[in-house]
Amino acid sequence: MVRYKYKVFVFLVFSLFFWTCTKKSDLVLDLGYDYAPATIGKYVIYDVDSTVYDDFKKDTVYYKYRIKEKLEQTFTDDEGRLSIKLVRYIKLFNSSVTYDDIAWTVKDVWSYTKTSRALEAVEENIRFTKLIFPVKEDDRWDGNAKNTLGLCEYKYDYIDKTEVINGIRMDKVLMVIQKNDKNNVIHREYFVEKYAKGIGLVYREIKDLYSNTVIVNPNGGGIIPVEQRIQKGVIYKLTYISHGFE
Repeated sequence: MVRYKYKVFVFLVFSLFFWTCTKKSDLVLDLGYDYAPATIGKYVIYDVDSTVYDDFKKDTVYYKYRIKEKLEQTFTDDEGRLSIKLVRYIKLFNSSVTYDDIAWTVKDVWSYTKTSRALEAVEENIRFTKLIFPVKEDDRWDGNAKNTLGLCEYKYDYIDKTEVINGIRMDKVLMVIQKNDKNNVIHREYFVEKYAKGIGLVYREIKDLYSNTVIVNPNGGGIIPVEQRIQKGVIYKLTYISHGFE
């Protein structure tokens, strides 16, 4: 009887140990690091469409081009951390030829720093905190914590969502809302980015629009949105095309 109780005790202890280890593994297994791959040679190609509204020239200019972002070389940043050069190549749209017939040229060089706590990117010499780890829905952080632009609260709007981007199904996508000022009647700011597991950034949208002419909807419903009475600003969309390694 004593031996039987001992066996039961050992079994329960082993089961508890196994369960505890399993639960701990579940908790630390996925912190969201795959949303920001950091493998040298990885590239992602995007289509970019941009519309610029110029109130001085009273003109609207449309831009269309293709971007390739490639992680090319490691280096040590000013804080002694391992970082990666993110080289950005460009092909300007030409209606008379296909993109395949146009050579890539270097547009600029950014940097990509991934730590256990965050993903930082230096874009045009300004450092932004793009993601924080672990990835949790509704988590918030200061995207400008590493620059001098002032507080800008980023937020995970959703994570691990199945989404179709540019006709391509992606099983795990998150969206970061960087700015979404819907209450300003003369300045509309909407900045979002989407990341897919195993790929990284797959979508970026920027609306930075102004209108000093406030128009009230004659049919009710309050003031007409800035997007419908733009005087100056930009609408920018970057959308995933493909990715790979080279």
